[in-house]
Amino acid sequence: MNQTIRVPVLSPSGKPLMPTTPARARKWIKVGKAVGKRNKLGVFYAQLLREPSGYVTQEIVVGTDRGKAFTGIAFQTKLATIVLFHACLPGFYKSKKASKDRQSVTGKMAIRTELRRTRRGQRINRKVPFNQRNHREKRFDNRRQNKIPPSVKANREMELRILTEMSKILPITEIRDESCGGNSKNNGFGISPVTVGQEWFRLQALKIAPIVEVDSLDTGKYREHLGLVKNKKDKSIQSPETHANDAISLAATFFIQYKEFHTAKTRGHHWVGECIVTTAPFIVVARPKLFRRKLYQENYSKGGVLKRQGGTITPFGFRSGDYVQVVRKGETIRGWIGGFTNSGKTKNISIYDHNWSRIGQFNPSSTKLIKRSSRLCVVVA
Repeated sequence: MNQTIRVPVLSPSGKPLMPTTPARARKWIKVGKAVGKRNKLGVFYAQLLREPSGYVTQEIVVGTDRGKAFTGIAFQTKLATIVLFHACLPGFYKSKKASKDRQSVTGKMAIRTELRRTRRGQRINRKVPFNQRNHREKRFDNRRQNKIPPSVKANREMELRILTEMSKILPITEIRDESCGGNSKNNGFGISPVTVGQEWFRLQALKIAPIVEVDSLDTGKYREHLGLVKNKKDKSIQSPETHANDAISLAATFFIQYKEFHTAKTRGHHWVGECIVTTAPFIVVARPKLFRRKLYQENYSKGGVLKRQGGTITPFGFRSGDYVQVVRKGETIRGWIGGFTNSGKTKNISIYDHNWSRIGQFNPSSTKLIKRSSRLCVVVA
């Protein structure tokens, strides 16, 4: 791979321009021609303080390789790869448990349904005849089957957020989206919730750039031509080999094609066009696994006490999802706030990494706020 990295550039008015090299961006910042910034996805970019020499841009294509629990997104030009994303989708978290992960959207919906059913049953007086019971009538027709499942919609919304944030600093020409199989338009509406979610995603992404569907059977052919490696054993590994390389291959279909040729004596297929894959920042994006505020937990604790659960506000000036830093024994620890303890004996906050594994509990007075919550956990690998 070529070792050239590209830095996005904005005009003084905020219009995306063509990316530049890090050396040139550093020179601009040093002489006061630009300022360095980072967006909500952790991507560094330079915003010019003076009018640029021109506004002409080249093609920048986005490739999206969608999976059930993870999605790879790549931003590619003809001569360089700009940035790669590995999105950990919130709808279906990988879990070793036999049941659904209660922190995923599917797990939260299952618990909500169970609690609602319990409360509904408590309101019914079963000692009276059925026609005299306190059954409320349905408020709407909940059997229309025209909605996107919450888990699928949450996954597609996360992909759209990455595209939206990047479209603010890159002039995106086109989005190449891999087909997930089963066309709802040809085989009947709603043939698959994933397919319906894919159609909804493309409808929303059209507001950013034109959408082109790429056959999933062609992805491997382009990946092998570009010399990229694919990890098919464990898709949960946070590396370019799981999903990001396939996203590069999808974006490269804009610049190179496998075309048929005929001559007087021969015929066959050959590659036409050029696309150079370079080293680029690899960013892992996840969503903090927070619970909505509830009056209390489902189960009683010792002494018959129902503890509070969920919410984002802490009594120490922080919010759940804030990116913070704490120094312990000379070691600097950074992470996201995910909870707190406020009792007569103990006052501390819990800090988690981007995989939402708890790093530890720390004193709020020694914790420094770096950035307020953006509902994303971002790590540049």
